[in-house]
Amino acid sequence: MPGDALIGPVEPPDLHVMTYNIRRRAARVSPRSPDYGPRRRPLLRAILQRELPTIVGIQEAMPDQVAFVADVLGPAYRAVGRGRNPDGSDERCAILYDTRRIALESWSQLALSDTPDVAGSRTWGNLLPRMLVSANLIDTATGIPFRVLNAHLDHLSRAARARSAEMIVDLVRRSDRPTLVLGDMNSDTRSAPYRTLTSGPLRDAWTAARARLTPEWDTFSRYRAPKTGGKRIDWILVSDAVTVDAVGINAVRFDGAAASDHEPVQARIRFESTALS
Repeated sequence: MPGDALIGPVEPPDLHVMTYNIRRRAARVSPRSPDYGPRRRPLLRAILQRELPTIVGIQEAMPDQVAFVADVLGPAYRAVGRGRNPDGSDERCAILYDTRRIALESWSQLALSDTPDVAGSRTWGNLLPRMLVSANLIDTATGIPFRVLNAHLDHLSRAARARSAEMIVDLVRRSDRPTLVLGDMNSDTRSAPYRTLTSGPLRDAWTAARARLTPEWDTFSRYRAPKTGGKRIDWILVSDAVTVDAVGINAVRFDGAAASDHEPVQARIRFESTALS
């Protein structure tokens, strides 16, 4: 297994944050396919155990995949988030956090729709339910309360993506906590959702970072070799009172193989002392 950690474990006051579409487990896939689950699992394990983010938002995760990620990260990690269907089944946008550093106050899950409290609801033209998981957390090392939102926007409907972005901004504006937004936005940085999300209370960690640890890789590689000049559709966004010291797109390959069709995006951040005032 090649290479060192992109960021790896961090010490207070820093936090290591990751967003990662781990690619849902697919049925009837040839063992020769890069999408074959048993082939990808050890690669995902290698990335997560090397990086050990303090907080990670994963997308496209079936229940057994959330359990796998939690097991790989270790017994100190906890996960929040249900499936996207009305009964809580199917894909999850789980948030996992290290309880040695982070305490959970509360969490909720909203449908990305005009009826956000109705699980599995769809009103914006998306064929599949889309949801957002929100967690109110406390950094126990500094005492600073903060919020994490994790979302997976629709891959087909522009209208659904635009309305979802507006909903996320509204949620951020209604909170006085420093906020991190993680997700697979299925939109590039020239899109309307990007403009909506970064023209108000949020900043793109990639552009706000004091240091970039990697080239600006395409984050939706489809298992191909890393390349620049493509679409950066997986984002970490931060509100005021959050300093982004470093950011990177982890395009690691293992003998040419990728763990997912997306690349994880990672940032080393810290909360400014004004977040307590």
